[in-house]
Amino acid sequence: MGNTAVVVGGGIGGLAAAIGLHRIGWDVTVLERSSLLEDAGAGISLAANGLRALDELGVGGAVRDASRGQYSGGTRTPRGGWLARMDGSALEKAVGTPIMGLPRSALHRLLREALPAGALVIGSEAATVEQAGSGTVHVGCGTTVLEADLVVAADGIGSTVRDQLFPDHPGPVHSGSTVLRAITEHAVDLRTDFELTWGRGAEFGHIALLDGKAEWHAVLSLPAGTRFADPLTELRRRFHTWHDPIPALLDATRPEAVLHHDVNELRTPLPSYVVGRIALLGDAAHAMTPNLGQGACQALEDAVTLAAALDAESTVEAALARYDAERRPRSQTVARAARQAGKMGQQLSHPLAVTLRNTAMRLTPSRVAIHMILRHHAWVPPSLN
Repeated sequence: MGNTAVVVGGGIGGLAAAIGLHRIGWDVTVLERSSLLEDAGAGISLAANGLRALDELGVGGAVRDASRGQYSGGTRTPRGGWLARMDGSALEKAVGTPIMGLPRSALHRLLREALPAGALVIGSEAATVEQAGSGTVHVGCGTTVLEADLVVAADGIGSTVRDQLFPDHPGPVHSGSTVLRAITEHAVDLRTDFELTWGRGAEFGHIALLDGKAEWHAVLSLPAGTRFADPLTELRRRFHTWHDPIPALLDATRPEAVLHHDVNELRTPLPSYVVGRIALLGDAAHAMTPNLGQGACQALEDAVTLAAALDAESTVEAALARYDAERRPRSQTVARAARQAGKMGQQLSHPLAVTLRNTAMRLTPSRVAIHMILRHHAWVPPSLN
């Protein structure tokens, strides 16, 4: 079996894939088109399945040390009433860990540090990816052509590699929502580790971080491309009557720290995550809405599963067939569940529907809620030798 791989994309999925391949003895090059590693993004929550994948990659301990467990909190109404309480201790008992929250930049840094020196090449874009008749793949990068036994396309929701492989696929579409998010400038006095508040066509959530700061996000049902001249002022206008600590979180944020992105997804599932010796991974394969907090976790599952298959099978082709068979059904199921969760959460706007949803949530026993979470969290990774 060949042992040279090119990973296109230096985000969470691409870095994790490179670590996994390196651990099984492959020579890996990661091409990241950005020339500056700005680590765009605010915070991230990792569930048990993602943490287990990180453990298998050898970085789980470091990630946990940089994270804060989400033990207390839940889902609320704009006036502050509780729809559902979160019991992080019960979740920890069921799957071995609570959900952990950390800055996205910290996760990126820890993943980069686990790579061998020189593996990550920044400011380098894969312009073309072509199968060669000799069983290799040619990656055109500027004036250089790299030869590899395997290419992993982890170049995100707007994947150019996916477009080359599936030119007739409709690609990503707008989910109907846009998200604004940031990390506060300083520590904030919070009574809970995690909260999610659902209004009509709007959501506000926060996670507490290890240093006392908080990551918050606001999701609004708006057309694609909607932008505000002063995002922070607009959010204060929309959320000033919502319960504490929402106004305080906005007041603790610098205007220039607010990020604004439309929420897009691959609504039409791909027919395969593999073409020849090219494998799609993470958002390039199954970009989903963030309503279940599973986007990064599914990419981490992809990375470990791919490395394990390559380590176990006698040929690259057999390994990629195994990867596709194991990852496509599960990740596409999670993507559908995330979309449905969005429809029943922030995107719900009709007053009667909101009332029915809220009543159902209040009446749902906590053990039932835990069982629903376990459908996605209780994943056990294959072992990497």
